[in-house]
Amino acid sequence: MASRPSSRRRAIAVPVGLALTASLALLPGAGTALAQEAGVPAAAAAAADGEQLSYVVNTSSHPGTIRRVEREIARAGGTVVVTHREIGVIVVHSANPGFAERMREVRGVHSAGATRTAPLRAAGTTEVGAPQYVAEAARTSAATAASEGEPMEADLWGLRAIRADEAAKVNPGSDKVTVAVIDTGVDDTHPDLAPNFSAGQSANCVGGVADTSEGAWRPYTDGDYHGTHVAGSIAAARNGIGVAGVAPGVKVSSIKVSEPDTSLFYPEAVICAFVFAADKGVEITNNSYYVDPYLYNCEDDADQGAVVEAIRRAARHAERRGTLHVASAGNSNHDLASDAIVDGSSPNDTTPVERTIDPSECLDLPTQLPGVVTVTATGVQDLKSYYSSYGHRVADVAAPGGDRFQIPDTPSGNGRILSTMPNGSYAFLQGTSMASPHVAGVAALLKSKHPWASPAMLQLMMKAQADNPGCPETYDPDGNGVEDSTCEGGERVNGFYGHGIVDALDAVE
Repeated sequence: MASRPSSRRRAIAVPVGLALTASLALLPGAGTALAQEAGVPAAAAAAADGEQLSYVVNTSSHPGTIRRVEREIARAGGTVVVTHREIGVIVVHSANPGFAERMREVRGVHSAGATRTAPLRAAGTTEVGAPQYVAEAARTSAATAASEGEPMEADLWGLRAIRADEAAKVNPGSDKVTVAVIDTGVDDTHPDLAPNFSAGQSANCVGGVADTSEGAWRPYTDGDYHGTHVAGSIAAARNGIGVAGVAPGVKVSSIKVSEPDTSLFYPEAVICAFVFAADKGVEITNNSYYVDPYLYNCEDDADQGAVVEAIRRAARHAERRGTLHVASAGNSNHDLASDAIVDGSSPNDTTPVERTIDPSECLDLPTQLPGVVTVTATGVQDLKSYYSSYGHRVADVAAPGGDRFQIPDTPSGNGRILSTMPNGSYAFLQGTSMASPHVAGVAALLKSKHPWASPAMLQLMMKAQADNPGCPETYDPDGNGVEDSTCEGGERVNGFYGHGIVDALDAVE
């Protein structure tokens, strides 16, 4: 579930992110100027003398309360970037080092905190390792090997693992259903993605404000490939070109949330993405990232707690509008149901500090939010991928994400996931980032068949149809004689697979 691929990001190779909006170019002292314009005494405005940071202020959605809190924001040396009135979340920039502390004392403010530890200046995905691009000669070879379907279908072992190839013959999905890829941007000019792309439901949310101008949703460079790869696994068209997605008949959109250069997925961008998806009637979102700068956000920390509340509100708002969120579990091989996890990667925008956290109190966002489908990754042998995080009663379902230790009998012999890349290319990647879009595609097929189904009902149906391999007797994927993870639970529900590996054919029959 992207911020670097989740250590997940959710990967080791880091695709990148979004362009900062003009508002991010505000210099320290901009909050002071606004405060003075609002008639705030110069002495109060002078407090804005530190590095400019971004904040979330969570309050009531009552119009009167919001107006009053906005006035207090100006008095505290803050500049409102955007107010999400439906959920009572205000994104603010301020150079006042005491801004958050002061806002927490304001009547009507539930919580307030910084969304980053680095100052604003003009690694959050979840794939593991660098991409392996498919050369033109290999494409020709794969096309010769394929007896039917798309030219490179013989290498799409992930589709066959969840019977998506069979499902496409029954129902490829409805073009009235859209899956939004909240990620590093999607190259909608790719021939496998162009037929199913929904520009009207796409935007650039970097900085917290949705930019819907033409092409704003595209990746900045070819290195920002993560979102394009994810999109192909969901909905690459069956058009005789390249590959196919799990749901080749549905629409896919792009909501870009990663910062340029750093690929960080900051909270304000993710909040914007969830609200935008809700406003545009998106049925499913795919979230192959974690929210930066903390791998785990601890609710007893004032700043991190405010971030958890703000993102929870945004995600819940979209769910109430009918949007189901699907997210990757992460690539740290962490047991999310354990009592303690050592996190040495946070904050990742300045200097990480090693800490031990309780994953029941310090949440991986958005995958551990209530209502979000948490996805673990598997290889071609239906065994949990060696990198995939997991957890009994935390993991919901599993899907193919690739595993270099599980080798398929395919033309390439590549155990990773093949999908689309910018500029009409194709490549293999592995990670829970690749598993999540398989699940999002199955959810889209379910929504296509049951357009009346709520997000909760879609999740229940998907879990009921999943096929659970059960806990393995031993788990030693690299064969070094050491058990790498422990699977807890039974045959129906367990930590490695949740309710099981999703089944696309069951979704359409």
